[in-house]
Amino acid sequence: MESMSIHRDHQTMASGFVPDIWNWIKSLPKHWRGEESRSLQICTSPSTNQSLNLVISRQPETEAHSFILSFSICDQSRDHDHDPVPLWSSRYSKLKPANTTDVATQFLQEIICGVLRYGPYFSSRAVIMLPNVHVSEDSSKILSLSVLTLALLVCVYEAPSTLRREFMGTITARLTRQEMRDAARELMLALGSSLEEQWMRSVNLGVTNWAMEALRSGTVSSPRFAVFSYALSARRLWKVQVYCPVVAMAMEHYYSTHHHHQHQQLAKDERLLFSLNYQQLESVIQFVYRVAFRENWIDVAVNVDNIRCDVIQLVSETLMARQGYGSDEKHFPSRISLQLTPLEQSDILSMSVSRSSDNPAQEVGTDKGIDTTFGAAPGSIGISMSAHETVTRSMKPWKFEHSVHGNTASLSWFLHGGGGGGREVFSSEPPKLELFQPRSWFRNRYTSPSRPFTRSGGVIFAGDEYGESVCWRMGAAAAGKTMEWEIKGRIWVTYWPNKKRTLHTETRRLEFRELLHLSIAE
Repeated sequence: MESMSIHRDHQTMASGFVPDIWNWIKSLPKHWRGEESRSLQICTSPSTNQSLNLVISRQPETEAHSFILSFSICDQSRDHDHDPVPLWSSRYSKLKPANTTDVATQFLQEIICGVLRYGPYFSSRAVIMLPNVHVSEDSSKILSLSVLTLALLVCVYEAPSTLRREFMGTITARLTRQEMRDAARELMLALGSSLEEQWMRSVNLGVTNWAMEALRSGTVSSPRFAVFSYALSARRLWKVQVYCPVVAMAMEHYYSTHHHHQHQQLAKDERLLFSLNYQQLESVIQFVYRVAFRENWIDVAVNVDNIRCDVIQLVSETLMARQGYGSDEKHFPSRISLQLTPLEQSDILSMSVSRSSDNPAQEVGTDKGIDTTFGAAPGSIGISMSAHETVTRSMKPWKFEHSVHGNTASLSWFLHGGGGGGREVFSSEPPKLELFQPRSWFRNRYTSPSRPFTRSGGVIFAGDEYGESVCWRMGAAAAGKTMEWEIKGRIWVTYWPNKKRTLHTETRRLEFRELLHLSIAE
């Protein structure tokens, strides 16, 4: 490998320190003369004396005030006699280093492409239509977030195993900082929904590979940043987006004597382990609200617009069929619980819900049947009459409940099983006798005409069925204020065998919290 002349910008890299990529790029123009490359330390490994560095390299000038630049993430020994080893490199681009915004914007575009190329469905022939994102002082944090995200994936796939754990620990400590979560929200909104999905699937495939490597090596630790959510508050609309790889969701405990045996069985069944863990939960929660001014108070009514949950596999169909049991063996949503609370409560007078508890319908009918029989002797007729009652009970697989605790509104959806008395699925195991019955509702659950899910295995709760409102009544003094609401959510996903013959069942859970804003105005 050719020797590189690299000037290193040394900074103290505490565990939570986020490198300031924007100011580093702004400082580059004065260093370009006489130096081929500049580097910035991303993280270090104290035990191996190595570091992960961000490097900008240039070729000789092709025209006045113009340079050919490329960006790299390199494994660098702090022994200066060793050249850095590029783990990821961008293409070369002609840029004017004096224009900081152009360099930063081109760099961000290359980083986004780098992250997407690690995605589960990326094709080298795919054309990535990147958004026109211009980096400025106000949006500079997204540069640091993007570099850390790409560095995380580079560590998963490219870094030597001896360095991976220390590097990953440092990078994840930085990604969990609030400033990076805020920058992630800003970047997601700039990317748009399609690229956002690709970005999150790429990141969480890397997280899953990392978690599975830790599981196999016996160093099981759930990634601390694995649940990613962000909120959007617009006029009359609230939206929360949630992503989490299944492998990082908390495992619920079963009240089962077979629990230990089941997990031993799962550990031996590598294909089932692959099927269940290489999945990601994606959820969208949307509310619409309206503000109505009355004579002596103000009503703020919030309605469900759309609640959507999907479990999406993180690998191709071909790989899932080869290493797992295909796309049919996976978790399904089994419970959703949301809590809405106004954080400023001095103006709240009262609150109410507009949907009562939903009891199952029950119909009772009496049918009379007449049986006519002929007696033994000619001309004798025996007539007997019998009456019987037919009682029909209908229960939807999903039960919805409203409840109120102080000024907090709780909305919950519970999935009930078809057998065993219709018990709640998230907190129970299927009866063992039903596990192998082909007509049980949880077998062939994605193709059955009576399935409680969409064809792809998700659920959608729309406002036409769950549109009843929760209403907070406020004093007139609230007029003109912008108030914060807190939304807390928990989502459970459950695995019961679909087509495979197994006794293994499990339920996992994630939790999130976001803040929403609402203006009390006409």
